[in-house]
Amino acid sequence: MTVSDEFNPPFDVIEPDHWRGPVVFNSPHSGSVYPRTFLMAARLDLATLRRSEDSFVDELIAGVVTRGYPMMRAHFPRCYVDVNREPYELDPRMFDGRLPSFANTRSMRVAGGLGTVARVVGDAQEIYDQRISVDDALRRIESLYKPYHRTLRKLFTRVHAEFGAAVLVDCHSMPSATGSRDDRPRADVVIGDRYGTSCVAAVADTAEQVLRSLGYSVSRNKPYAGGFITEHYGNPAAGLHALQIELNRALYMNENAQERIPAFRRLARDMETLADEIAQIPLEELRPYRAAAE
Repeated sequence: MTVSDEFNPPFDVIEPDHWRGPVVFNSPHSGSVYPRTFLMAARLDLATLRRSEDSFVDELIAGVVTRGYPMMRAHFPRCYVDVNREPYELDPRMFDGRLPSFANTRSMRVAGGLGTVARVVGDAQEIYDQRISVDDALRRIESLYKPYHRTLRKLFTRVHAEFGAAVLVDCHSMPSATGSRDDRPRADVVIGDRYGTSCVAAVADTAEQVLRSLGYSVSRNKPYAGGFITEHYGNPAAGLHALQIELNRALYMNENAQERIPAFRRLARDMETLADEIAQIPLEELRPYRAAAE
């Protein structure tokens, strides 16, 4: 059995019958299928491991498909392999064996225990009580991480070919509490555009305006400006735009019980509205920049 066989399938793309606009939704961190071998190797129970999930985010955005926009979602959990990282952000202290020479072992995310294969979840709780093999980590990357990105890139490219531009909305969730001494409430939504570099202003401005009009408090780029996916899929000069959206979990779930609350349905409807409004941005504003006429 290969790593990907344990998930059956490890991820999926759900396409609408008719595409209405150049918008793709992605949920890379809502996976909740935990391999038995992983659970046996972990020192933490399943409930603790699940705190790192973007629980139910794939369900929150599922309605966009009926509105005419494709979505992609992972079924494997982010603490098993995280596709919102570089392919080889790995902590050498975690592994038996030598990492490849090209591995990035010094990133801030690795230092925090949140590399491509995570060392910790939640409030810096160690996942493993012993080292895991380098081969295990590399198998996760080859069998899950790389196919995920090949598929997402292919989908994004198809939308771009169809409309001449494409917008990727990368959807995540955040704990309602910061876990720090700063006890100010978090915004309802944080939108990240890598400080204006991953999409044209019209995309981020539209998202912020729509969400505010629906009654949500919105922050931009603080504390989340966008991760690997936002940075590497967004290329506005080529007509490729990426926006990260972080939803406050208190909006739609009981974080302790890991259960949806009645307000879940409202937020799901509002995500459909957001999709429609982004799709209404004139294509001329999204297509590749053109040199001024000579």
